Amino acid sequence: MDKNFWGKLEKPIYALAPMAGVADSAFRQICKSFGADVVYSEMASATALSYAPKKTLEMLKSSKKEAPYVIQLFGSKPEHFAHAVKLLTNKKQISNFQIPNYQLPSGFDINFGCSVKKVQKQGAGAILMSNLKLSKEIIKTAIDNTDLPVSIKIRSKAGQVGALKFLDSISSLDIAAVMIHGRTLDQGSAGEVDFKVIKKARGCFGGIILANGGVMSAEDARNLLDKTGADGVGIARGALGRPWIFSEVKSYKVCKVKSNRDIFKIALRHAKLAEKLKGDVGIREMRKHLCWYTQGMPGASKLRRELIKVESLKDIKTLLK
Repeated sequence: MDKNFWGKLEKPIYALAPMAGVADSAFRQICKSFGADVVYSEMASATALSYAPKKTLEMLKSSKKEAPYVIQLFGSKPEHFAHAVKLLTNKKQISNFQIPNYQLPSGFDINFGCSVKKVQKQGAGAILMSNLKLSKEIIKTAIDNTDLPVSIKIRSKAGQVGALKFLDSISSLDIAAVMIHGRTLDQGSAGEVDFKVIKKARGCFGGIILANGGVMSAEDARNLLDKTGADGVGIARGALGRPWIFSEVKSYKVCKVKSNRDIFKIALRHAKLAEKLKGDVGIREMRKHLCWYTQGMPGASKLRRELIKVESLKDIKTLLK
C-alpha cells in the first residue's frame, strides 16, 4: 500500500510550515479549517524521543482532523532518528507512556533549516545542512526505519553549502518532498528571498517542492509560486493571527473576515480548542495568539496589555466582548 500522501495532493499545495512553540494541535486544526492542505508539527527533538520521550510525545499529539499531519524532527545522530520514527509509528509502545488518543502521523520531516542558536549548538538544524555526509546518513536512516514518506526542510544556503549542492548530494535517496526557505542561514528570517535557487531546485529534485519565506499575504504566496514554479508554498508567520490566509490563497480573493467581531469569533474558537486540549496551559499559550489576532486593530496596544494576562476562557471572553 502506497502511504505517500504527497503525490495525491492537488496542486498548488498550501502547507502550515513548522513553527516551534506555535504550531500546536489547536492552531493546526484552526488552519486546517481554513483550508491548509498539510500541517507540520512543532520541531521535535529526535534525541529527546530516544531518551525521555513522554513530554515530546504529549507535544506531538494530533487529531484526525489534521491529516495529513507531518512530524518534523531535528537532531544530529542517525541512531536517534531511527529510534524516533520507529517509536512515533508504534501505538503499542506509545501506550506505555500513557499518551491517550495518539494518532499516527502521515509522514516525517527532517529539519535542516532552523537558525536558532540553541539548535545549532547541538549540530542540528541549518548548521547540519553544511555537513553533507552526516545529513545524507540521517535522511537515509529515517527512510530505512519507516514506511511513511520522509521530507526535508532546507535553506537556500548554510555555510558553504547551497540548496542545489545539498539536493544533488542526496539525489539517490527516496525523499518525498522538500520545503526550501529562500533565505540563507546568515539571513535568518529577514531579507530578500532567493526565488531563483528554488526555481533551479527542480533540476536537482523530482519530488514535491514547497517554497517558503516572506509569505505574509495571499499576494505574497502567489508571487512566490509564480517566481519559483514550486508545487506549493509553506506559510509560517503569515498565518499568525490570520489563519484564514489559507482561504485567501485558495480563493484568489481577500477572505470575508472583515470585522473585529469576525476575528474575535475565530480567536475565541481557537481559545476554546486550546483549553480543551491543554487546559490552563493552553490558555496561557493562547496569549501570544490573541496578541497576533488583534494586531493592527484600533486600541490594540491597550487590549494586548490585558490579553497577555489572561488566565481563563472567561477572561478572554470578557476582553473580546
